[in-house]
Amino acid sequence: MIRSMTAYGRASDVVGGKEILVEIKSVNNRFFDCNIKIPKHYGFLEEKIKTHLQQNGISRGKVDVYVGINIIENIGTRIQLDESYVKSYLNALISLRDNFGLKDDISVMTVAQNHDIFTVLKPEEDMEKDWRELLPVLQEALNSFRSMREAEGSNLKKDLLEKKDRLIYFASKIASIQNNSVNTYRVRLETRLRQVLSELDINIAPDDSRIITECAIFADKTAVDEELTRLSSHFAAFDSAFDSDEPVGRKIDFIVQEMNREINTVGSKVSDIEITSLVVEMKSELEKIREQMQNIE
Repeated sequence: MIRSMTAYGRASDVVGGKEILVEIKSVNNRFFDCNIKIPKHYGFLEEKIKTHLQQNGISRGKVDVYVGINIIENIGTRIQLDESYVKSYLNALISLRDNFGLKDDISVMTVAQNHDIFTVLKPEEDMEKDWRELLPVLQEALNSFRSMREAEGSNLKKDLLEKKDRLIYFASKIASIQNNSVNTYRVRLETRLRQVLSELDINIAPDDSRIITECAIFADKTAVDEELTRLSSHFAAFDSAFDSDEPVGRKIDFIVQEMNREINTVGSKVSDIEITSLVVEMKSELEKIREQMQNIE
């Protein structure tokens, strides 16, 4: 299944005396880059969150996870002031006030808005309990996030297949033109070669097969049958990649590189103006595919 790397998911609930909010958003990235913002005293949950995302198929993208936990019912939890942090924080506020001539409105309530001044003390066994309480909210946000990735992926798939069909159309046009083009080139080459030999007073029998053979060999070098056959194979691989349940971004990227290689070879071999124009169209369409590829997981 094709999935976009751009998505957003959100969920909230009250669990175990805590108001829990989880937001997940992501943008394009070649690898899995996960940044988790969570209250300091729940930092031990970061690795569990990251592992859970990966186990649920999030393998690429720059993923930002915000977890807000507000204790609304104190159940066996003690809150302690981090005095060292508070002193440093107050000194910074005082410096900010004095250096910039700001109004002095430092109060208990304004300082307390920085939740990092508090340390939550809890028994060791509560850590697993915290994870169990967070998990259903995280999973709900993740389900919403994955649904958006899949919906966006469906739109990307439709667009990519349409662009691939245009490549097939251009390739078929080249195939229909190139046979006549090669034959025309061979006849023109043979005529020109006989003319040059005649001008040099080199006598060649009209039916001398050597000229015909050499012209045919040289003309065949401009044929692009093999390249078009390999392109056809890449088109089929492109289609089948979308049937996989695994992330397909890297695989399709490789297939697109191979398509580009064959199209470049066709462009370097042909001299027919019409075919050259079609090659330009194919390269333009392939570049659009490459741009869209940046969004695929």
